[in-house]
Amino acid sequence: MPRFHAVPRRASPATALALALAGLATGLTGCTGADADVPPGKTVVVASFYPVAWLAEKVGGDDVFVRTLTEPGSEPHDLELTARQVANVEDADFAVHVRGVQPAVDDAVRGHAKGRSLDAASVVRRLPPPDETDDEEAHDGVRHEEADYDPHIWLDPSRMATVATALGDRLAAADPAHAAGHRQRAAAIAARLSALDRAFQDGLKTCERREIVTAHAAFGYLADRYDLRQIPVAGVDPASEPSPKRMAGLTRRVAATGATTIFTETLASPKVARSLAREAGVRTAVLDPVEGIEDGASGDYLTIMTENLRTLRPALECP
Repeated sequence: MPRFHAVPRRASPATALALALAGLATGLTGCTGADADVPPGKTVVVASFYPVAWLAEKVGGDDVFVRTLTEPGSEPHDLELTARQVANVEDADFAVHVRGVQPAVDDAVRGHAKGRSLDAASVVRRLPPPDETDDEEAHDGVRHEEADYDPHIWLDPSRMATVATALGDRLAAADPAHAAGHRQRAAAIAARLSALDRAFQDGLKTCERREIVTAHAAFGYLADRYDLRQIPVAGVDPASEPSPKRMAGLTRRVAATGATTIFTETLASPKVARSLAREAGVRTAVLDPVEGIEDGASGDYLTIMTENLRTLRPALECP
């Protein structure tokens, strides 16, 4: 997973090539190839990855066709766009993404859908980059100042409710024939997200412990909302290999906090987190960052986040 570059940046060679090829393809064939699978009368929404795709489907309902750029089960931060995907961004009626998660998508939206897109992070209060909120020992003094905020906004249901309302308004403007439906569905899903937020507040209010030891620094917004402290094994890169010094420091911190659980993830390797758990003599459990789901999975954002709450409560000794 690359470092987050939330500021404008030069397109990668692969992205630049995709943009050039997309322009050539559009000039030769128009947009019929990209939209051949779209049912007639649908507003086409391109979504960068699972959380915002799920939200677009809930807000748009039967009035939209959502095309997701990240394949099910794929690590979203590694995405590079094909020429066809860039053409899909250009041909879409609307695009929704989270700036800073996928630089290739940020480039494509900036170049081809700037006036008809929503950066979900732009409508909520944002947190500093993960590496700026953690202590020196956990990161061996490394700071990554090129990132201007933590983009993992979707792990706070209250912020997702705010994004739902904003998306309803933007879709209403992009598709005025179905404006009332977009706003009504946005209000309905925002209410469900607010109910989930209340469940987290109630479920984590009186826990004995407030520290969560996570595989990487993805849960800052969840920690911020529910008065927890995130202790990440890795920073923004879950694939990085911690030094022996860092592992020893983390082992001491686990002992000092009395943590009983090291949390692993669904799309990242659990190897380092499991090694730390063995060293510290504690167990592991899966805390899903909801960055993607497997093809055919029965759960969705709401059920996955509800399962995260069930996982957190015994780990934090919540009555």
